[in-house]
Amino acid sequence: MAIENIPEIYLKNTIDHTDLFIYDFRMTEDVIKTKVNLNMHMFSFLQEGKKQVHFSDVAVAVNKEQSLLLKKGNCLWTELLDKEAIYFCKLLFFSDKKLKEFLKKHTTEIIIKDKVPYFTIENDTFITSYLNSLTTINLASSVFMESMLSVKFEELMLYLINKYGASFESYLYSLISNKTSDFQKIIEKNSYTNLTLEEIAFLCNMSLSTFKRYFIKEYNVSPGKWLRHKRLLKAKELLEEGNLKSSDIYLDLGYNNLSNFSSAFKQKFGINPKDV
Repeated sequence: MAIENIPEIYLKNTIDHTDLFIYDFRMTEDVIKTKVNLNMHMFSFLQEGKKQVHFSDVAVAVNKEQSLLLKKGNCLWTELLDKEAIYFCKLLFFSDKKLKEFLKKHTTEIIIKDKVPYFTIENDTFITSYLNSLTTINLASSVFMESMLSVKFEELMLYLINKYGASFESYLYSLISNKTSDFQKIIEKNSYTNLTLEEIAFLCNMSLSTFKRYFIKEYNVSPGKWLRHKRLLKAKELLEEGNLKSSDIYLDLGYNNLSNFSSAFKQKFGINPKDV
């Protein structure tokens, strides 16, 4: 799975890179789980379709009734068509520099309560009107567009602060916080998902080989063996509760087919999953 560097792949020329950038993204086919290196913070205003984003320790899914503000960094995207035959979202990128300028001008620094990589925005009439105005700006000359986009960025931020209050301000400050993710926290959060080692390594901002070395240093066991152990224990726990069957859980625990899951389960516990 190739890594997409965004917004660079949307820029006609890298020298055109600015502190604010808008892009209309359209597609007519589902895109399942793309590795994304997001190099600017980004508003994703979904117009048609569904979007899922998986970060190092949390995931979020939205439809066209919602939009997302995403923190820059590594993540996995899944973009799906809905009832319409097209997926469409308007993307607004902004730099740390632009965010710091806005916060200095319009806010007083506050305590960061929760540090999460996304903020969910409920679409309303203002958002609809705002997106229409961005479309108009995008048709203007580059000099005019740059000036107007700066004004529109402040307009949006002020509206969202007014709408969501301290929670949104806290999120904005978390975007420029230098605190990094804890390696073990990321591992624990993804223990019972269907993510591969390569995908978890990516979310840790590591190559697979570096991830494996670091994992062994932290846990004194290979990551593959550790994850299989944890996921099979979770499978046994779920089956013992009696509400789920093997066919309900094997995909969510990282197994590609039921046969492989059943074989691994029997090797681990000495019985078939159906006999639990």
